[in-house]
Amino acid sequence: MRHRHLCTLALALGVTVLLDVLRVWLPSVITLFGRAAETPAELLGAFALGWFVLALAAPGLVRRLGVRPVGLAAAGVLAVVRLLLTAGPGGTAQLWLACAGLLAGLVWLAAAAALVDRPVAGLALGLAGNAVGHALLGTEDLVWRGGVLGWSLSVPLVLAFLAAAGLAAARRPGMPSAAPTPGPVSPDRFGAASEPVRETPPVAAGRRAWLLCGPALLLANQIALAPAVWSAAAGTGSPDFPGLARPAVPVLGGYAVLLFLAGVLLRMPTRLARVLWPVALVAGAVLFATGRLVPAYLLTAAGLGGCLALTDSATDDAVAGADPDGRAAARRGRAAVVGMLVFAVATVAYYAAYDLGYPNGWVPVAAAVLVALVAFTGPPWSAPTLPDPARTWLLLGLTASAGLGTHLHVPPSDPRPGGPPGTVRVTAYNIRMGFGIDGRLDLDAVARQLRGADVVLLSEVDRGWWLNGGHDTVALLAGRLGMPYVFAPAADPVWGDAVLTRFPVRTGRTRPLTAHGAPTGAQALGVTLDLGGRELAVVATHLQPPPGRDPVEQAREVAAFASEYAAGRPLVLGGDLNTEPDDPAFAEFTRAGLVDALAAARPLRTSPADDPRAQIDHVLVSPGLTAAEVRAPRTEASDHLPVTLTVTLP
Repeated sequence: MRHRHLCTLALALGVTVLLDVLRVWLPSVITLFGRAAETPAELLGAFALGWFVLALAAPGLVRRLGVRPVGLAAAGVLAVVRLLLTAGPGGTAQLWLACAGLLAGLVWLAAAAALVDRPVAGLALGLAGNAVGHALLGTEDLVWRGGVLGWSLSVPLVLAFLAAAGLAAARRPGMPSAAPTPGPVSPDRFGAASEPVRETPPVAAGRRAWLLCGPALLLANQIALAPAVWSAAAGTGSPDFPGLARPAVPVLGGYAVLLFLAGVLLRMPTRLARVLWPVALVAGAVLFATGRLVPAYLLTAAGLGGCLALTDSATDDAVAGADPDGRAAARRGRAAVVGMLVFAVATVAYYAAYDLGYPNGWVPVAAAVLVALVAFTGPPWSAPTLPDPARTWLLLGLTASAGLGTHLHVPPSDPRPGGPPGTVRVTAYNIRMGFGIDGRLDLDAVARQLRGADVVLLSEVDRGWWLNGGHDTVALLAGRLGMPYVFAPAADPVWGDAVLTRFPVRTGRTRPLTAHGAPTGAQALGVTLDLGGRELAVVATHLQPPPGRDPVEQAREVAAFASEYAAGRPLVLGGDLNTEPDDPAFAEFTRAGLVDALAAARPLRTSPADDPRAQIDHVLVSPGLTAAEVRAPRTEASDHLPVTLTVTLP
């Protein structure tokens, strides 16, 4: 039993470390190996999938060389890479370090699968613990933080993982020749053993649970246990801001952890569980695809935890050890790496759609259906591997920690109205989700470009995209700048555009732009600012026509929306318009009566940031407003340069 608990601890810590590496590897693929929307999505996908295909050889390696040497070597490489990434190399070194860490993590997972026949508790605690840590850190990873905090928490985490992995491998139980017949287990106060434990053949032991490792990782980090998604969901629903999100405390985030762990650690009658948990999981994924975030993450959390528990079928320790030729262990290892390949395929399929132009809402639903089917068709579940007191403390402790994390980072509130200003400083910036040219998440560098602005128009704002590591970029920037925000989803519910401002925001509206069935989102966000007795209309947008389409249609829609929304009030419109000043799409704005606020500073090239050649980031104003002090300061905090100017009010 001690060995099983050691394995659970090692697995939980290893999943946490692997997730940290994945949070670096995923954005490195689209910022360093290539550039999203520039490098062909097929090439990016092939590069990403190649590492998971390569890992299919890991179970054979484990069987040939042994669980202990392969597992410990892979754990060591994973741990070293995790620390080296904290050192912040950036650039090509970051990409290849992250690739090495990912491959080592997949090999370690195959070795862990060969060792552990009941992985559900370890996998679940790793997923929940990582979510709690992310919430406590305000969704900004330790890997990107560095400094005293980053190192003081990263080193103990890595050392604890190595110690647990080493002890688990060293104390691997022997292989007795016979196994006792398991009998009924006395029920505890959770009702964990309300049904007798049935023996599962050692060949099948743990394979279903290990197969779900990858899909569970995807659903947890994309929906259920994603603190940035909790935050994005919290500020929606205001009648003055339909379809938009304002700063708010995600008070329900802790309940997602509670529901997930309750589903994993508690037991109900099997027949009820086989229906309830799969239905909840699929329903949550469907709700996420339709943009209903709060019920989506709560239902997905409960359903995912319950479905994992349904795959937790017991084998007696002696039965689990009766694998003299290692075939059962190899099968578990193959199930683990195949499950991670499913994770990779689903991740690529979901996010490549934004470049290739096909619908992608089906991807999380398909992953949920797969998990539900595996859980529904499995053998009866068994009593949890963790004892009653441990389950109680873990359930309460992790839930309370998640709740604390959601309340630690209070978003800035709306300022009080002041006297009418004579000028307004405006910055428009495509921040590429906070990732610089070197592929590092550096929100401090982004914030430095925004300081001093009264109104900030942001494009490519991320509020929990797993592809980018699951950060709430707009909330993190708002906290650094002390500026409240209005966020408008443009692709799925957690990616879009935002306006940050030092002035009170009175109302807001969003208009989705024509996408012709593609998920490549574009919208126009209009907000009304109170300038001390007078109002200023601001429209932020990012033109993103579907593949093969011209931006003229979207430009015409934005121009019409802006004119209607302003309704005669002074207007500032800006963002990444993906069009040059001489293009037909740009003419749609001037034809609507707007004035190019950057005209006096042309040519004002803004993309790419390390070698600006294109003028595609713009600010336009209504007649009567004048622009001065126009600049595009050089910085590599994003792949675009910011545009800053001072607007004089009439």
